[in-house]
Amino acid sequence: MASLWNTSNPAMADASDPFQLPNIPKFKVALCQLSVTSDKNQNLDRAGISIKTAAEQGAKLLVLPEMWNCPYSSDYFAKFAEDFTDEDASPTLSMLSDAAYCHGITVVGGSVPERDHGRLYNTCCIFGPDGKLKAKHRKIHLFDIDVPGEISFKESDFFLAGDQTTIVDTEVGRIGVGICHDLQFPELAALYRKKGTGFCKCGLSF
Repeated sequence: MASLWNTSNPAMADASDPFQLPNIPKFKVALCQLSVTSDKNQNLDRAGISIKTAAEQGAKLLVLPEMWNCPYSSDYFAKFAEDFTDEDASPTLSMLSDAAYCHGITVVGGSVPERDHGRLYNTCCIFGPDGKLKAKHRKIHLFDIDVPGEISFKESDFFLAGDQTTIVDTEVGRIGVGICHDLQFPELAALYRKKGTGFCKCGLSF
């Protein structure tokens, strides 16, 4: 699932805050929900078709969900992880770049598992309509849950948390980027608002 929220929401503003957002032009946004399988190539193909379809229907911005190229399971994170150092060597980044360029659309790539020097991150990559990588965001707030007798799952057992906020200027405006559990922390949206973002993107796995 993918989510987008407007940082100009008055509920996010401090009454004493004089900051005013610029006017945001209207444009069409595509939020994708994908049926993820254990076949990475199939997942990439489905995402590519979604990007093409969205662009044909007039979307200028497309947002993919969290872990769209990989089942959201500890059994797959390391297996599906890719090194983003060389974009051409990453099947996922290559597909996103090609699709963004071919269809002239800004693509916010939800998130996928990234491997960097033996460590794993839950990472979102943003591509412009020129096919170039504009920014990369690593999930800051990892999702850990432990309900005795019910469920126990800790992203922190598999991923390292990112330590940087991510703001990217795109053809449709300035975007603040988050991933899933980042949405639960209003301070992040408030920070993005103060830095002039018109809206925030947050890909989710549910």
